[in-house]
Amino acid sequence: MWATLMKLDLASAGLALFLGLIILVLFEIFRINSSRGRTPPGPRPLPFVGSLPQFLKNPLEFVRSMPQYGEMSTLYLGRKPTIMLNTIQVTKEALVQNGSSFSGRPPIPLLNWITSGYGIIIVTFGHTWRQQRRFALHTLRNFGLGKKSLEERVTEESSYLLSEMLKSEGKPSDPQHAIHNAVSNIICSIVLGDRFDYDNEDFGYLLEIVKESVNSAGSLVGQVFNLFPIIKHFPGPHQKIYQNGEKVKNFFRKAIKAHRETLDPDSPRDYIDAYLLEIEKQKSNEDSTFHEDNMIQSTADLFMAGTDTTSTTIRWGLIYLAQYPNVQERCHEEIVRVLGYDRFPSMDDRDKLPYTNATVHEFQRFGNIVPTNLMHETTQATKLRGYDIPKGTQILTNLTAILSDKEHWKYPDTFNPDNFLDDNGQFLKPESFLPFSLGPRTCPGETLAKMELFVFITCLLQRIRFSWPPGVPWPDMNGIFGLVRSPDSYDIICQSRAS
Repeated sequence: MWATLMKLDLASAGLALFLGLIILVLFEIFRINSSRGRTPPGPRPLPFVGSLPQFLKNPLEFVRSMPQYGEMSTLYLGRKPTIMLNTIQVTKEALVQNGSSFSGRPPIPLLNWITSGYGIIIVTFGHTWRQQRRFALHTLRNFGLGKKSLEERVTEESSYLLSEMLKSEGKPSDPQHAIHNAVSNIICSIVLGDRFDYDNEDFGYLLEIVKESVNSAGSLVGQVFNLFPIIKHFPGPHQKIYQNGEKVKNFFRKAIKAHRETLDPDSPRDYIDAYLLEIEKQKSNEDSTFHEDNMIQSTADLFMAGTDTTSTTIRWGLIYLAQYPNVQERCHEEIVRVLGYDRFPSMDDRDKLPYTNATVHEFQRFGNIVPTNLMHETTQATKLRGYDIPKGTQILTNLTAILSDKEHWKYPDTFNPDNFLDDNGQFLKPESFLPFSLGPRTCPGETLAKMELFVFITCLLQRIRFSWPPGVPWPDMNGIFGLVRSPDSYDIICQSRAS
């Protein structure tokens, strides 16, 4: 009899659980349908996970499909609606004309876990963000941002990069380490006051960690964590992402310790020195956000943002040069005609090198390394194109659609530098070119990135011919969709123009 009652109890419990689950799903469907009536149109979401399965199946194709719903569309990355801005016009209206309302940063569980909410990039819009960003911009300018002295550092680094690339001349080799090292050395010279040799194993390991972290944060593991952040208390692949973040921070903790021991208050050498002095200066200020944790994360933010985006753009660029040798030869001929083989390029040469400058910009447009921009959040209830948008709504900018809008680009779906040239062959930048975003959250390193891209790429085109290894298939041009869309690792053949 007891066994019979146990079976009945288990059956009742199972039935209650099943009915509860059905009610929960029906409630979620009702909630979603109610929400969809108040937001721009978009793909129908699934209960609890939203559009995430469709997104993860093919992220780039999913993003490309969003303009079919209009200039604004809605997707669900989980249970919350996210509004995507699909045209340059609505993006400008939101991020520029209503910048303060659209410049928040939503809490992204994985990134908040790694950064603890400190730094510049992920921190929410407000007092802390203003203080940290203002200080960063001011200090970066003091240490060369936008000045001739920094351009000279980029030019000097170009010579090291050329030598490194030609070490395997005529043989297929992976250019990633050399490019990553060269780009990171520029931000390191500002932040740490020093550069690192290309054979420095510790620094090479750090760069590998940074690359892995950027890819992992936007992967399936990262998205699952953002849906269920409670898993941070359990073992799994997400723990590797956190550990990598700690390794990056430990690198800068050691650097800060060394700087503190050798600090000369009358002669700050770099960003870390300036931050240490600012902490002392702000000690009596109750509103100060300058402390050790913010210093570590802000320094890491500048390093990662100043390394991965630019190096990834150059890596996409080398693939396009190998795919379009006629573009490569036309750039080389223009550069040699203006500069010869011996004089390194400078930013002053851009107007004399319109086709090369257009090619550099086309790398950024077609490379499309941040397909949806970093996520924004509304800081207050607002209105956009007739829709009432509550405070705390997540906002994405569809840079993929904007950078390939048929109304604004002559060749939207193919790699072609003519997208940036007028009828007279002179450089022309369309308004839809916004790889550095717009408004208050625009990339603080835009000036540096533009300088690095032009000088590094022009130097490479001047001295090296790039070709694809015979018989080797091209990489998947959709790339790896992480925080930055990067190409798979590949080998390329470098041949010195001098030989």
